[in-house]
Parts: sequence; C-alpha cells; structure tokens
Amino acid sequence: MSAIIETKELRFAYPADEGGQPVFALRGVDLEIEKGSFVVVLGHNGSGKSTLAKTFNAVLLPAGGKVYVEGMDTLDEKLLLAIRQRVGMVFQNPDNQIVANVVEEDVAFAPENLGVPTEEIRRRVDDALKAVGMYEFVTHAPHLLSGGQKQRIAIAGVIAMEPECIVLDEATAMLDPVGRREVLSTVHRLNQEKGITVILITHHMNEAEEADRVIVMDDGLVAMDGTPKEVFARIDELRSMGLTAPDTVDLLDRLKKDGWNVPLDALTVEECADAIAAAAKN
Repeated sequence: MSAIIETKELRFAYPADEGGQPVFALRGVDLEIEKGSFVVVLGHNGSGKSTLAKTFNAVLLPAGGKVYVEGMDTLDEKLLLAIRQRVGMVFQNPDNQIVANVVEEDVAFAPENLGVPTEEIRRRVDDALKAVGMYEFVTHAPHLLSGGQKQRIAIAGVIAMEPECIVLDEATAMLDPVGRREVLSTVHRLNQEKGITVILITHHMNEAEEADRVIVMDDGLVAMDGTPKEVFARIDELRSMGLTAPDTVDLLDRLKKDGWNVPLDALTVEECADAIAAAAKN
C-alpha cells in the first residue's frame, strides 16, 4: 500500500518564554501512514502526540524536516487547500467546531466555502449524515444534542469535504463512555466501508485494541510502533513512560507475575478469559 502521510526528520518547537529556549515537542519523527489504515497514536500529556496530529494537515508547520500528504509538502502555501481537502481534522471539543444553528447547515459549511455546487452540497450533506448515523437529526439544533452526537456531526462536517484521511485529535476525551462508543463505532465503519484512513490520537488505551497499528509517542519521538498486540505486550515499557495498558493486559500481567502461564497479547475480554481458562487447566 502507498503512504498517504509521510514525515521525515520532523521537528516542531513551541515559542520560548521571554529569555528562554524554544521547547521542542517533536524531535525528529520519521513515519509513513498507509492509505486505508486505522492508526492509533498514544502518549502521555506532553509526549508530542497532539502536536504530531496537527502537522498532518498543516495546522502546525515543521520547524525542521518535512511532512508530505500524498507527496505534497505542507510548507508549500499553494498546496494548503488541497492538503486540507485530503486530511480533515476533528478536535477535542465539538462545540468549537459547530458553526451553525441547524445540523444540515453546519455540515454544509465547509463544502460551501470550497465552492461546491448546491446540488452536490445537498448530496454530500445527506451522505455524510447517513455515514455517521445522524441523518434523522438533519433539521435539529446542534446545541441540543449530546456530546457524542455533536462529535458525530463534527465528523460529518469533515466527511462532507470528502477527505481521504480523518485525524481525530483527542476527539473522545470529553465524552462519556456512551459517546466514546458512538464515535469509535462511526470512525471504524468509515474506515472499513469507505476506506478512509483514520488516525486517532487518544489516551484511552482500550480505543487502540482494534487498530491496525499503534504508535506510542514519548518525549517528541516514536517510542513504539506495531500492532496492538505487539505494543501492549511491552507493558513494563509502557508503564515506564507513564502509560497503562488495557485492563485485560494489565490483569494478565499481574497473573503472569504471580506465576500463571498466560500470554500478554490477549486484548479482548473473550481472549483474556480464554487465556485464563487455558492456564487454569494446566
């Protein structure tokens, strides 16, 4: 598969306080994100994960190195619109992304600003709302919706731009468990049914269980990169970076340290139960 996003020796520094030195949030990141993949980026606060996300569609520009979106350099101002049409961003607080008083008007906002014809906007709005399971709310007021519903409207607004990639920057952080499930179900369906590349930035470990790939950021660098089973099996390394593992892996690790012969790559509840049952028979 070809890469939709590529970073080369990517560095980014936030401005220094008066008299201080710039603080580097990214210190030489080399990554390739494959088209159609579902990638989760984990890391503690200050690890650089959200900074990395914002470089993917030129919200932040490199202080060194490069970011390419389908070969387009994010530092080239002439390519900015094309880059943001291909990579859409969904942020933590959906209230900050909702700009209209009616759901369908909010979803239509971006296509209208792109100069999309009226008939095409109508099709895109309807398709986007159906894709996130919110078509029945087409004439509702966004401010009356739940947090999870608002975030799904925000995702619909991005889908209406017909991007090839959606980056969700802590988009589930402010939601309750029901809202998180709604949003995760939505983005997994978009990935599987429409082939949209999804990059999910999160601190909820269980959100990474069904990803194709997990990237762990630490101190502005990629500390781990692999499948969920490969990454979470390195539970002691995760803990050393101030991170936890899914509850299932944490339980298996405790049992293993108590002498049980259990694997650390059983992520789901069913896999965990089977692993414990098998160990109990021996």
